[in-house]
Amino acid sequence: MRAIRSTISALAAGAALTLAVTACTGSTTTIIERPGSTQSPGSTASGSTGTGGTATATASPSAKPSPAGPAVTITPGASAAGADPSKGITVSSPNGQLAHVTVSTSGDPVTGTFAADRSSWHSTWALNIAQSYTVTAIAVGKDGVRTTKTTTFRTLQPTGTFSTHIFEGFQQTYGVGMPIMLTFSSPIRNKAAVERAIEIKTSKRVFGAWYWDGTQTLEFRPRDYWPAHSTVSFTGHFDGVQAAPGLYGYHTLTQTFNIGDSVIAVASTRTHRTQIYVNGKKKYDWPVSTGKTGDDTPNGSYLTIEKANPVRMTGPGYDLLVPWSVRFTFSGDYYHDAYWSTGQQGFENVSHGCVNLSPANAETYYKLAVPGDPVTIKGSPRPGTWDNGWTVWFLTWSQLLKGSATGQAVSAGPSGSQFVSPSGLPKSEASYPLSTAEPGNDI
Repeated sequence: MRAIRSTISALAAGAALTLAVTACTGSTTTIIERPGSTQSPGSTASGSTGTGGTATATASPSAKPSPAGPAVTITPGASAAGADPSKGITVSSPNGQLAHVTVSTSGDPVTGTFAADRSSWHSTWALNIAQSYTVTAIAVGKDGVRTTKTTTFRTLQPTGTFSTHIFEGFQQTYGVGMPIMLTFSSPIRNKAAVERAIEIKTSKRVFGAWYWDGTQTLEFRPRDYWPAHSTVSFTGHFDGVQAAPGLYGYHTLTQTFNIGDSVIAVASTRTHRTQIYVNGKKKYDWPVSTGKTGDDTPNGSYLTIEKANPVRMTGPGYDLLVPWSVRFTFSGDYYHDAYWSTGQQGFENVSHGCVNLSPANAETYYKLAVPGDPVTIKGSPRPGTWDNGWTVWFLTWSQLLKGSATGQAVSAGPSGSQFVSPSGLPKSEASYPLSTAEPGNDI
């Protein structure tokens, strides 16, 4: 497999020493270079192999003692037992400045960041499981003496692994309410570590939060609806993340999808009308018929799930192929063509729970709808039910934050994402129904 090298920029000028070190049991080499010195048979530096490195010098008896180079520590060190990939790589030089850190591996490229004073460096994400790494670090002391240290180690092979599935499809288009939905193959106990392993990039600035629905489902929802006509890229750096004792991720998950037009439907069971807002403007105001008494359409801030033309619908006394059907609950509530109830639409609720539209209006909405378009039902005596559909917009912003293991918000933009304090976010200027859901509308 072709080796991949990830290099962090150098601070000091000078020739870098490249070492080829390969050993399943791990090895460490340290070399000290002094200003103006040249390698010669009378003055050579050699490293010892093992869990720590030492430097020895051979010089003439009349030579003056040379200054020691800055100390360099690489963690994990060379070890045959297998390093914990979830801890990443740390390089430190307490009495020098790190000029250069290089990590070579045939696995995923390794990136990292220096401390402000360049006394340390740490990798950004967890390492791959069962993978070999060679780390070369160069530190420079105040006197110009340079230490180059190279360590090779291998990460452990865990007893158990987990995989992750993302709902969104590659380059598919979704509505402005669509959450990022992840499903894990095993229960997650170290939820905060999993959240922190995720990176989001958005073409337009978004604030949001992660929310755990149990131990195997994780969703990201923006504080307010996604900006229309934006792009979202997701990277789950799960390889090497310890999600539970002995349980590690074994792959990196990536996906890119698009947010399309803002298409928002609001229906009132009392006024028997629905409004359709497209890209911030009310475009349609149609008569509807919602669920009759006993089959009331439930209140709530839902999202469109799927659509088909037609959908076979069955129940007590009916078995129909229903045209232009857009689903918004798992229990079977749709916006759909109901040619049989056009006389009651706008005046009376006669459906079995769906939102009945005329054939022309149903076709118009059907052609607009994609998964993730917000659908709000208001005025019903029947409350909505959590998880009967994609119901993450039932939650207020404060409730959403409580579902994160970190308790923090996420700020995402074109350069990536970071966890931030919710109190430090700018005040939301979103208003219902155009840019956010109505709080508490599920009751």
